[in-house]
Amino acid sequence: MKPVLIINPNGSQKTTQDMVGITSRYLPNVMGWTNHKGPKMIVDRDQLYEAANQISEAVFPDASALIVAAFGDPGAKRLARSMDIPVIGIAAAAAREAALSGVSFAVVTSTPKLAPSIDKIMRAERGDTYLGCYTTEDDPLVLASNSDALDYALITSCEIANKAGAKRIIIGGGPLGQAAIRISSQVKVPLIQPLVAACREVSALIEHQLPHVQDVYR
Repeated sequence: MKPVLIINPNGSQKTTQDMVGITSRYLPNVMGWTNHKGPKMIVDRDQLYEAANQISEAVFPDASALIVAAFGDPGAKRLARSMDIPVIGIAAAAAREAALSGVSFAVVTSTPKLAPSIDKIMRAERGDTYLGCYTTEDDPLVLASNSDALDYALITSCEIANKAGAKRIIIGGGPLGQAAIRISSQVKVPLIQPLVAACREVSALIEHQLPHVQDVYR
């Protein structure tokens, strides 16, 4: 069977390796791909837009499915329209998983400038229970270089989201996958890991040979 390709729209090979490590726990055969034209970490809408163009124009190795592993899902919809295999964006997958619970949910992320783009995806995917995007305050690149500071900032934002009524919290970001695992036992409500949500959708699509994610929910 062809591998599931984990597409990292960011330019960090280390992040790709981390994401492959996470997804390998849920899928039997995965392979990573890094957008070497991209920034180390996508932190604003201009970078997200540029990444979408780069991903849409890229040539990928043969795969059974694609997971676009940046939280703005750059290029995912365009790829889905042009390919005959499942293409899953991790933000949309996380939103769908959150909505299945039927309770209020929020996003916590370290990239404040991406909040409008995140809000748009969340509201498009079962947005009636979406409370909003809660962001950390410090520079996202500085936080990314200090796991203790990142974890503390994410936990603090999770507490704020919980007090606002969130019963589920999505930790929004492919590069935040390891942080989500680390802090899960320190947050009062269940955390949704976007990479894991995408893996579950891919498994269902491949098992039932469905090309489009919408078919999973019919």
